[in-house]
Amino acid sequence: MHGFANPKRFLSLARWLTPLLLGSGLLLVAGSLYWGLFQVPPDRLMGETVRILFLHVPSAWLGMGGWTAIAISSLVFLVWRHPLAALAARAAAVPGLVFTVICLATGSIWGRPTWGTWWVWDGRLTSMLVLAFLYLAYIALAQAAEREGVSPRIPAIFGLLGAINIPIINRSVVWWNSLHQPPSITMGKSAIDPEFLVPLLVAVIGFSLLFGGVVLARMRALLADIQAEARLRRKAMEAA
Repeated sequence: MHGFANPKRFLSLARWLTPLLLGSGLLLVAGSLYWGLFQVPPDRLMGETVRILFLHVPSAWLGMGGWTAIAISSLVFLVWRHPLAALAARAAAVPGLVFTVICLATGSIWGRPTWGTWWVWDGRLTSMLVLAFLYLAYIALAQAAEREGVSPRIPAIFGLLGAINIPIINRSVVWWNSLHQPPSITMGKSAIDPEFLVPLLVAVIGFSLLFGGVVLARMRALLADIQAEARLRRKAMEAA
């Protein structure tokens, strides 16, 4: 892990890994969405509306996965002082928020014909909405910490505390009576027909690769900004 703490070594890896992740992710996402939207037959209960599954489920997965990445990066930064860990957490926040918003939007669209309403205040939907607000708070806190020169430990601690919401989202349909369906995929088994499951798994992999590529690209951009600011500060000191 510490071998990639050197920014030069990290950039040499990210330079070729970023387009690889983005390219392969886009191909898998395009293929899986075409497969799910045009090739898979309608569901016997939900009909054509089941097709939103191939966007909703990967978005939910990466909404939670994004905050998991923030929590892990924050832990690494707080414990081992890994210099790029704080950047990784910041880089994961915006794409994590985007996928969380997509999850909420597609869930509402799916809920209208399925439940007869756009929104219900059940455990799964409410905890997912809380996650969106946590993302907004983290992004604002991280930007304020950078702007005011405050220690990055503060957003890192917030990132760890916010992780409490992840198991709540995951287990909400089990703990509370909910309109949301129970888990369809658990360890070692699935309630989803293979005709739907295979393209869904391809979509999850594709969106995950895309997420990883975006995070690496954002890390490179944040690191470039820090290096540019350091060069300007050094030139100003030399001029003085």
